Amino acid sequence: QVQLVESGGGLVQAGGSLRLSCAASGRTLSSYRMGWFRQAPGKEREFVAAIHWTVGTTYYTDSMKGRFTISRDNAKNTVYLQMNSLKPDDTAVYYCAATSRRAWSAPYDYDYWGQGTQVTVSS
Repeated sequence: QVQLVESGGGLVQAGGSLRLSCAASGRTLSSYRMGWFRQAPGKEREFVAAIHWTVGTTYYTDSMKGRFTISRDNAKNTVYLQMNSLKPDDTAVYYCAATSRRAWSAPYDYDYWGQGTQVTVSS
């Protein structure tokens, strides 16, 4: 089992920045990919970014590449999502997830989920 706890969400003005954290515990994550997803009210959960825990390879949704950066601190068992130049459309609940599978871009690829953290961007 893997436990994931997100933090760092909040209210920010358009153009501002936030850094989300996802603290992982449980089994060894060396072969896992860690992903960030988001879900706005009335919309489906969408992929934001992912990172291979050991190799560090990153993946992004094209629309967020350049504004969002995913990283990890292996010593702290924590994954981060740095979000810059935030827009009101970025308002959503952001979820951290973990998968041991090779696929990484859809919610059904992931086995473990955090509880989510709310990000609200005001105009």
